[in-house]
Amino acid sequence: MGLSLSLLLAAAGAVLLWAVQCIGRGLNIHTVGVILLIVGIVGFVTLAVLPVELGCFGNGRNDTTTVVRDRVVQQ
Repeated sequence: MGLSLSLLLAAAGAVLLWAVQCIGRGLNIHTVGVILLIVGIVGFVTLAVLPVELGCFGNGRNDTTTVVRDRVVQQ
């Protein structure tokens, strides 16, 4: 889950929690909003604090190989 998806989930959860007025039976839309808001915030904080450890940026590899070439000098 990327940073943009985390922010999108948090925004959708906030809208469902505070902006939608729906009275119905079965599915509580405010509960869904709280769940989405929490998942979005946890995902954002996790990806913002631990980007290197999770390999979220770049290609996910840890390239630490050093290539050394000897130059041949002819006398």
